[in-house]
Amino acid sequence: MTTTPEDLPDDIAALRVSLVVERAKRLEEAARAARVEAELAAAKAKASDDQALIAHQRLQIAKLTRQLYGQHSERTARLLDQMELGFEELESSASEDEIAAERAVAKTTNVAAFTRKHPARQPFPEHLPRERLVEPGPAVCLCCGSPRLRKLGEDITETLEVIPRQWKVIQHVREKFTCRDCEKISQAPAPFHVISRGWAGPSLLAMILFEKFGQHQPLNRQAERYAREGVPLRLSTLADQVGACCAVLAPLLRRLEAHVFAAERLHGDDTTVPVLAKGKTDTGRCWVYVRDDRPFGGQDPPAAMFYYSRDRAGEHAQAHLADYTGLFQADAFGGYNKLYEAGRKPGPILEAGCWAHARRPFFVMADVAANARRTALEQDSVGPNRK
Repeated sequence: MTTTPEDLPDDIAALRVSLVVERAKRLEEAARAARVEAELAAAKAKASDDQALIAHQRLQIAKLTRQLYGQHSERTARLLDQMELGFEELESSASEDEIAAERAVAKTTNVAAFTRKHPARQPFPEHLPRERLVEPGPAVCLCCGSPRLRKLGEDITETLEVIPRQWKVIQHVREKFTCRDCEKISQAPAPFHVISRGWAGPSLLAMILFEKFGQHQPLNRQAERYAREGVPLRLSTLADQVGACCAVLAPLLRRLEAHVFAAERLHGDDTTVPVLAKGKTDTGRCWVYVRDDRPFGGQDPPAAMFYYSRDRAGEHAQAHLADYTGLFQADAFGGYNKLYEAGRKPGPILEAGCWAHARRPFFVMADVAANARRTALEQDSVGPNRK
């Protein structure tokens, strides 16, 4: 209903009453809109939390299924990675919606806030250093103002913090001294470097190697990240450092290799590895051989040896195990067959089959419904061609 100037009363008191009523109506409408907005925000936060919970349960089911029935293909691991990324995005969205709901509910008192059920947080690790910051207490009583205060106790709130990575240049200063008698120059020897005439410190080299082999970060991504931190390092320079470190660590690698292949029983397997190539991504192979005698009462430390190849040819595994004799547990890969021959030198290798691979056909045969559907499809495909 539209109000015209002619409809307004001429009495000032009546105008004041009309103004108060109009303000009350607008405040009520604003409160109603705030309640509706808060209810919508709470419902959205509840829906986001449900989606994150469903994604988490699906991820757990997929992991348990893979653990129970074994790894059918490398594609399963990639699907799990994608599910984890989707779960992380849903968790972030749920947290954002929860905060938005709390802010919307704060504007009204008639709508119950939605609170997500977070799992109980584990205490921070004990090995982390603690920095104690004591907030100054009041000098007088906040109630009566009396200065007679006595400490009753304290409450500690822990906050996890991190110190960003810092780059620095260490200058090794070697002073020169000359002898007044013989005029010879004396100076301390040059500092030790992991790489001869190198410029990178051991911590930097360890970080580059761990990022490349431990975190699977290519050198080009490392170079880009270092440049953003204000330390430009060329890709070729990083590649030279990796090659030099591999040459320096070669004796340690040979010792580790000898320790692994000296075991009485060995487990071997291979997996695909994405290889960065020019304009594309190739697929290589990573071969791993593990010794771990702890389940059999062995006292020797466990260890693993890794090899890389561009394909899955059988001669790679045969070259890796050329000098090994003992018990070898692996899958039914055809490249291992020559290792089990009786006349093999230096001696035969006793094959130990993998239960994870052996039980898969039994699970397939136990699935009656799937076998029935497969049989029905085969009969339908054969039926029209039958004469």
